[in-house]
Parts: sequence; C-alpha cells; structure tokens
Amino acid sequence: MGILRSMAAGFAGACVLTMAHETARRLFSDAPRMDILGMRAISKTMEKLGEEPPQEDELHTWALGGDIVSNGIFYSFVGTGEDALWKGALLGAAAGAGAIYLPGPMGLGEMPSNRTPVTQAMTVGLYLLGGLTAGTVGHLLAKR
Repeated sequence: MGILRSMAAGFAGACVLTMAHETARRLFSDAPRMDILGMRAISKTMEKLGEEPPQEDELHTWALGGDIVSNGIFYSFVGTGEDALWKGALLGAAAGAGAIYLPGPMGLGEMPSNRTPVTQAMTVGLYLLGGLTAGTVGHLLAKR
C-alpha cells in the first residue's frame, strides 16, 4: 500500500507541475517551455530509431504525457510520512536545477528553460511547486 500512496503523491505533483507549466507558458513570455524540450526529446529519439515523429499537435500531447509519467515516477520518491514534505522540496529543487542545466549537454537546447534569469527562476519554482505538492500529498496520505 505504501508504494501506491507514494505513486499517488508523485503523480499529484507531476499533474500540478504540468498544469502550472502549461498555464505559465500561456501567460508569461519568459515562462519555461518544458513542452518544447519534451517534443525535441521525442523527435530525436524517434528519428534515431528510423521513425517519423508525429505532427506538432500530437507531439505536444505526447510530450505532456511523457512529462506526467516521468515526473510522476521521479516525484514518487518523496514517499509518505513526516519527512515527505522535505523530500518533496529537495526533489523539486533538484529537478528545477536539472531542467536548467541538463538540456544543453543533452542536445535539446538551452533556451526553453535557461533563456533569462526570470525563466530560470520560474523553472526552479515550478518544479519546486511539483515537489511540494507531492510531499504534501505524501504526508497527508500517511495520516490515513
């Protein structure tokens, strides 16, 4: 039962993160564009496998789904219990830093998450929000 609660917490954090990213990109010009990084990652992988990536709308949907799955698994490491909130904060901050510094070396480009200082701050803040959400849900689920 603990694994299911941890996964529920992780996916709650991932859903909040994805909704916040999608909202921010529609409202703020400096918002991080993690959807673009996801689309690039999917396209490059498919091309290396000799496959044709889908059209942009479908590719965007795939990227959002991939974000939810990968971030959900990552955030599930918050677990449950008294320390879930602290773990969520640490995981969120680490994910935000990784989202800024890893895309360039991975060949996905730096602009979507590292464009301006505001973009960088929003990137860390959004991932921190996801981690804190996961930690809060993990903490609350432990009390049940």
